[in-house]
Amino acid sequence: MLKGPLIAIVDDDESMRDTTRDLLESVGFSAATFASAARLLESRRLRRVSCLIADIRMPKMTGLALHQYLAASNHPIPTILMTAHPDERVRAQAMKANVVCCLAKPIEAEELLNCVRQAIHGRDIDNP
Repeated sequence: MLKGPLIAIVDDDESMRDTTRDLLESVGFSAATFASAARLLESRRLRRVSCLIADIRMPKMTGLALHQYLAASNHPIPTILMTAHPDERVRAQAMKANVVCCLAKPIEAEELLNCVRQAIHGRDIDNP
C-alpha cells in the first residue's frame, strides 16, 4: 500500500478513474477511486483525503457541487476539476469557489501532476 497524502478521484467514467489512479500511483501518490460523489461522501477514507480530483459533469452531484458541499461542511479539500465539456462560465464559477485547477479532457499528465502538487503543497510547482 502506498503512503502519503491520499488523492480521491471521483468520476462516473471507470476508465478515466483507473487511468488517473494509475498515473498518480506511478509517481508515488496514494489514490482511491469513487464512481460518484455519494460514494466518496459515504467512505470512511474521506477524512484522509488531501486532494480531490473530480469530473464536473456527473449524475446527481457535480464535481463543483461536491467541492462546495465539502467546503460548507467544514471539510474543505483542495480540488481539481476536469471536464470533457469546457465551459468558461463554469470554469469561472469553479475558480471563484477556490478550485485549484480546472482542466479540459483529455488531461495532459504533467499538467495534472502539477495541479496535484499545487493542491497538496499549496503553491505552484513546475517540476517534481
